[in-house]
Amino acid sequence: MANPRLVIVHRRTELQELLDRHATRGQAEFFLRTRGRSIQDVQERHDRLTAALVTVRAAVPGEWRRADVERADLSRFLLTPEDIIAVVGQDGLVANAAKYLNGQPVIGIDPEPGANPGVLVRHTPAAAAALLSDAAKAGPERLLCQELATVTARLDDGQELSGLNEVFIGHTSHQSARYQLTTPDGRAERQSSSGLIISTGTGATGWCASIAMERGGRALPAPTDSRLAWFVREAWPSPITGTSLTEGMLEAGETLRITVASDQLVVFGDGMEDDRLTASWGQEITVQLGERPLRLVG
Repeated sequence: MANPRLVIVHRRTELQELLDRHATRGQAEFFLRTRGRSIQDVQERHDRLTAALVTVRAAVPGEWRRADVERADLSRFLLTPEDIIAVVGQDGLVANAAKYLNGQPVIGIDPEPGANPGVLVRHTPAAAAALLSDAAKAGPERLLCQELATVTARLDDGQELSGLNEVFIGHTSHQSARYQLTTPDGRAERQSSSGLIISTGTGATGWCASIAMERGGRALPAPTDSRLAWFVREAWPSPITGTSLTEGMLEAGETLRITVASDQLVVFGDGMEDDRLTASWGQEITVQLGERPLRLVG
């Protein structure tokens, strides 16, 4: 068996993006000052991420291989079964990486403890370094992982897309989406709405939670539950569209079906609109519990 490879996932800092856009530090500082911000704050966040990356890179066991990948390159990066993924950044970066994984353990590392909720980035850089040291001694298979549910949407042409938090189905510009919705028990309804959200328990604290609260509170799944919550946003009643099927749960093995009744609808996961599927008139989209849970360490 090949030695493990630690794949360190991160994203460019705001300071790096500002320098790309404005060419010099002075111009970037002037830009921020005109908007009531200080470049010192941006520099400090850049320094904290840089320090975290240095700590993690230095902790890679000598016999292991290592690779670095930025968020923008994840879709083009070739992962292997023996990889261990170290995500250094915000909670959302773990969700961004999850859709490309197939059982690899993930260590979420928070470079700014106290600034992030820490739901998915649960370890400080120092704690992550200790985990890597233990894994080198006892073997990567000894990493204790929690399996978090994912959600998968499939088109009838074979394309599919997964998300750790949720999948959104709707119009590309958030106009009215028209479709027929069919629930697992066979009930069907033509609808015109602002789209659908199908959420895991991890996503139940985000976008899904705001919808549930607006409706007076709903029981939502936990991150490790093998079920999903779904909601229709702003269903519109008309002579040909209804509002009776606007929320529910999907248990393991159950499928929600959406048949497109407009020029096109888009499907994307975890807020990544650029990485999406497009379904045209008459195509069917099926949504169900993902077959590949995220294995999150700790």
